[in-house]
Amino acid sequence: MTVVLGIETSCDETGVGIVADGILLGDALATSMDEHARFGGVVPEIAARAHLHAITPMVDHALHQAGIGFADIGAVAATAGPGLATAVQVGLAAGKAYALSLGVPLYGVHHLAGHAAVDVLEHGPLPARCVALIVSGGHTSLLLIGDLARDPVVHLGDTVDDAAGEAFDKVARLLGLPYPGGPVIDRIARDGDPNAIRFPRPMTGPQDPPYRFSFSGLKTAVARHVEQHTGPLPVADVAASFQEAVADTLTRKALAACRDHQVDTLLLVGGVAANSRVRALAEQRCANAGIHLRVPSPRLCTDNGAMIAAVGDLLVRADVPPDRLDLSPDPSAVLRGALLGGPGDGRQATGASGTFV
Repeated sequence: MTVVLGIETSCDETGVGIVADGILLGDALATSMDEHARFGGVVPEIAARAHLHAITPMVDHALHQAGIGFADIGAVAATAGPGLATAVQVGLAAGKAYALSLGVPLYGVHHLAGHAAVDVLEHGPLPARCVALIVSGGHTSLLLIGDLARDPVVHLGDTVDDAAGEAFDKVARLLGLPYPGGPVIDRIARDGDPNAIRFPRPMTGPQDPPYRFSFSGLKTAVARHVEQHTGPLPVADVAASFQEAVADTLTRKALAACRDHQVDTLLLVGGVAANSRVRALAEQRCANAGIHLRVPSPRLCTDNGAMIAAVGDLLVRADVPPDRLDLSPDPSAVLRGALLGGPGDGRQATGASGTFV
């Protein structure tokens, strides 16, 4: 049994996780969110500096929680992309340093593969085939997934503009709500009427691409409503109606993908998967359609180190050759597989140091 140390620094969370044989042994998370709030969004250089300060304490904390030492680590996995360039660089450099000093293999993994893999820690191995809906601040994608460690990931559809989480942040700003927008809209929407305003469901017409997303127009519709409204703005109703439009669009397309590809499992992951209405509507529609819904607990939906360690654990157990220590980060990497290069990238046999020839 190989113990995997996972490091995640793609945005403003410094996450560390320790996983062995599908079991989360320990994890730690630091966030620089408060430092970004006054700017209304993440500032890359602030995030990178925060990662530099937090990475070593988070590794130490995770090891302590797991009750192990560095000598017990058998492999290191680190996010190599996508994400903020300077932030990704910090975590990947740390991963290389730990792998080199410990003499263990390094895996540079894809951030979105981590979101898909983290559910394994709570609900066991993924089925042979499933549809994954990944929704976060920077990504909204429908994927067809097989063996995450070995098989290529098939993109069914992605967002053409704003991701769902990004739309939450922008709408929150329109309503005078603080950053980050997702949690505060979720909270305020509980006091509102989701049917008060019929906001558009983007890209759901009969001639639209069935699995692609677009949330820029929905954000604009909210802005127009706010501009044209007279009298006190019913913030809770606007928030609830906007949230309902997002949840309806996401789940409608996800269920269609499951039906069209004869898949009986939907995996819902990413930061927006922590949204209470998205989760509830997904549960309702999956139950009605006879589709099994898998969704991690909210704390594992947002960026964390456990998800990266989970990917590394899958790769180790599948005997996938690791990366060279001169691996470069790719801030805009396309998801093709769990490793940044994707399946079939010409790897050969590995050596103990994690380099290969």
